[in-house]
Amino acid sequence: MESPKTHTQENEDIETLSDEGCRLLLYNDDVHTFDYVIKALVDICRHTVGQAEQCAIIVHCKGKCVIKNGSYETLLPMHTSLLDKQLTTEIVK
Repeated sequence: MESPKTHTQENEDIETLSDEGCRLLLYNDDVHTFDYVIKALVDICRHTVGQAEQCAIIVHCKGKCVIKNGSYETLLPMHTSLLDKQLTTEIVK
């Protein structure tokens, strides 16, 4: 009898993210509301409402949060759109 394969999609996702090398960070500010930040993350980064809420809470508590991983080319339009909404973001390797 063959043993079942234990290959998981989650491991592939982690490897894919690390291969792309860049992270989009969102920084806390004392200006924007949770609802404003959540809506921006849903609209621009295509987060679910739950993901956006978690990011907003992390940003509030820790001062910053990685909101997206990917290539620089993928993250740049999101970074620019969030800056246009007066949110403070940065792309880092």
